[in-house]
Amino acid sequence: MIRSIRPSLNRCLLYNQGLMPYIDAHVWQRSLLAERIQDPSLDDVLILLEHPPVYTLGQGATPEFLKFDLDNSNFDVHRVERGGEVTYHCPGQLVGYPILNLQRYRKDLHWYLRQLEEVIIRVLAVYGLAGDRLTGFTGVWLENRKVAAIGIKVSRWITMHGFALNVCPDMTGFQHIVPCGIADKPVASLAEWIPGITCEEVRSHIVQSFADVFGVDLVDSTH
Repeated sequence: MIRSIRPSLNRCLLYNQGLMPYIDAHVWQRSLLAERIQDPSLDDVLILLEHPPVYTLGQGATPEFLKFDLDNSNFDVHRVERGGEVTYHCPGQLVGYPILNLQRYRKDLHWYLRQLEEVIIRVLAVYGLAGDRLTGFTGVWLENRKVAAIGIKVSRWITMHGFALNVCPDMTGFQHIVPCGIADKPVASLAEWIPGITCEEVRSHIVQSFADVFGVDLVDSTH
């Protein structure tokens, strides 16, 4: 029996990548965004990957949230065009970069942020964990500790940047910053609730959740 894809589903290309330097992923995102601004009919994209240790600052980020001297450190640091404050990426953290044309969904940035949170909340529910939203903040929380950060950039209703879920990273890198500029709420990883959890198993749950939340048909692709 041939499975028919409901015509209402948008196609979304899935790039399931491994470890990729932040700068390479950033250049790739900008390229995908520029192509879709030029030709809005191109398919949407979801990139899933991990990064080597790196700190990124949003376009309006406050340097005071860094606990090291930006000019005299060996850390890899990038200021980029997303919203939000400083965050940290490293292996064991799953990062998702959706390049979506919101004109196919809803032209509402608050709606889009809530949808990204919903993707993560549904992934946590697979493990019997109740992810929360906190009023006035963006991201997903477990027992008042932040497990997923979200920061986006939208140009002509096409998105870039996205979400980062702490699965099983070495959390010590977070000690050098005030994550997302929130001093009184600690960050955490899923491994603290589920010892032995891996990014590999969580990837499939993110893919399924993303497809369900956004109503897309994810098509495996290669880069």
